Amino acid sequence: MPGKQSLHPRKRPKQVRGELTRERILVAAAQVFAEYGYAAGTTNRIAERAHVSIGSLYQYYPNKDAILVELVDRHLDAGEDALRRQQECGLPDMVEGAMRVLVRVAIENHLDDPELLRVMAEETPKSPELLRKVQEYEGARVAYLCELLGRYPEVRVGDVHMAAQITVNTVELVVHKVIATREAVDLQQFEDELVAMLTRYLAPAG
Repeated sequence: MPGKQSLHPRKRPKQVRGELTRERILVAAAQVFAEYGYAAGTTNRIAERAHVSIGSLYQYYPNKDAILVELVDRHLDAGEDALRRQQECGLPDMVEGAMRVLVRVAIENHLDDPELLRVMAEETPKSPELLRKVQEYEGARVAYLCELLGRYPEVRVGDVHMAAQITVNTVELVVHKVIATREAVDLQQFEDELVAMLTRYLAPAG
């Protein structure tokens, strides 16, 4: 098991050139992990794909675990940014619309590459910092959804906070599972079915 320090980048570049090199390494790593899997996605392959020397790669990352942790960190940031942009667009009139926003943001944030999703879910070392970020990410979404559900009179659940937890985790887990499958998926049909399921749970008819 890698030590705590080995899960952190060695340095953050201060110049544009260094940041571009670091970005090339991350892009290359995502491609290599998706193409070869994690075990065969070596730092040598990543360096070759990024067109940098292996020594240059190690100036930024001590190993591929640290690279994968940063890719997951960016994945979480992208989800937060997407949800924030949706929030700024205003609230839908009905809870069904709110569920569609939640589901669509999750789907769009998982479309990069199914193979890479599997690697991130199955192989990422669980550093304390990453686990804390995941918890904060989930907590922020649950808090937002709690506030959101309270604005819709059609919502009828016994415990709004519990309902928000169930909804957030259902969306994240189901979307990840379906998008990461190797089978072709009709994304619009998938979105519609998941939105309908959540809407019936939160706002049952009758």
